[in-house]
Amino acid sequence: MADRVVLAYSGGLDTSVAIRWLQETYGLETIALTIDVGNERDIPAIAARARTIGARKALTIDARRDFLEYFVWPALQAGALYEGAYPLATALARPLIAKLLVDTARREGATAVAHGCTGKGNDQVRFDVSVMALAPDLKIIAPVREWSMTRDAEIAYAQQHGIPVPVTSASPYSVDANLWGRSIECGILEDPWVEPPSDVWQWTEDPAAALSPTEITLTFEHGTPVALDGEELDPVTLVQRLNAVAGKHGVGRIDHVENRLVGIKSREVYEAPAAITLLTAHRALEGLTLSREQVRLKEQFAGEYARLIYNGLWYTAVHADLMAFVRSSQRFVSGEARLKLSHGTCAVVGRRSQHSLYQHALATYETGDAFDHHSALGFIALWGLPVKTQAEIQLLSGQQGEGFGIPDMLAAPETSVNGHGDKAAEAGSSIAAPDGAEAAG
Repeated sequence: MADRVVLAYSGGLDTSVAIRWLQETYGLETIALTIDVGNERDIPAIAARARTIGARKALTIDARRDFLEYFVWPALQAGALYEGAYPLATALARPLIAKLLVDTARREGATAVAHGCTGKGNDQVRFDVSVMALAPDLKIIAPVREWSMTRDAEIAYAQQHGIPVPVTSASPYSVDANLWGRSIECGILEDPWVEPPSDVWQWTEDPAAALSPTEITLTFEHGTPVALDGEELDPVTLVQRLNAVAGKHGVGRIDHVENRLVGIKSREVYEAPAAITLLTAHRALEGLTLSREQVRLKEQFAGEYARLIYNGLWYTAVHADLMAFVRSSQRFVSGEARLKLSHGTCAVVGRRSQHSLYQHALATYETGDAFDHHSALGFIALWGLPVKTQAEIQLLSGQQGEGFGIPDMLAAPETSVNGHGDKAAEAGSSIAAPDGAEAAG
């Protein structure tokens, strides 16, 4: 019996060609594994296509709920946005797919796993490193990385071998989608000067022509969403509804030039209506329920968490460490956020929580103000004490602006006696002139 390889099969061009190529090149029996993470595709039809092409088996797994609960929700709690823009939809699915590849390889007695990533993308790193962490004994094969065929050559290969694929040279977009977002690249999008054509967008309406503004309310418990407009929903249904509702208002379009892990810049176009809406609502609740120092640390860790996900380091000790902090920070992030969806924007218009640190009596300037204004004097004296001490001991008179980019004539101006500069005139050249200029005589 020939050795077996489990291929992460999406039904697209790369993995469809890979089934035939693995047989021809390695003599491996291919088990095609299709994992549903909310791709909105005909999963049974994809499995049937794999068998038609030559897969020994075509297996499918519905992993949508696991994807949200164990991968997306932790990223949401962390506030993870790569480079402040990308909600990491594709990147979050990769460690889950890698785990299911490994689990299937163990059950099927396979000696290798395979994926359809190119040699210049991020996904190859995410898959390979995740498999290395989970099953270092398994061989990893990346046909697209090995065969070095261009996209046009792949299409020609598919046509020559009678491989049915839903891509032609006339429609060259490469699309990856799951519940958390949709990624689109290739074709005309590779020119960062060109506006994405209208046919790129499928989940979001044109913001200029979107529906009239509407408000929604999202309910969270311990940093994870549990209800939409007061109706408790399972994670999959909640995200699906949000994608539909926010998408109708044009929310979630992202056009971003990002820095790939492999060292190149890439123009990426994303649609993520639910992700943008939930991240916005979650951040609003954290503003109510986290202390200033928690917010400060969360802001720092959010970037680190996003980079960790983007760079394929989900199954690492540093991720376990960061996740422990994130989980702890979410103990009191429960409550509701009200958002207005309007022509491509998602704005917070209200938030409330039973654990809110916002106290009206302390915040108000009206009747009922309970803040002790006199205590501010002592606070300022102590807060400013080291600044005052250093100024008295180390900063020389007349040089207060030195080192801060402030010209001396602005930092320590002479005071006019009668408003006409008499005192300055009497001082002669005592006012220092900017570098390169002579003082007035």
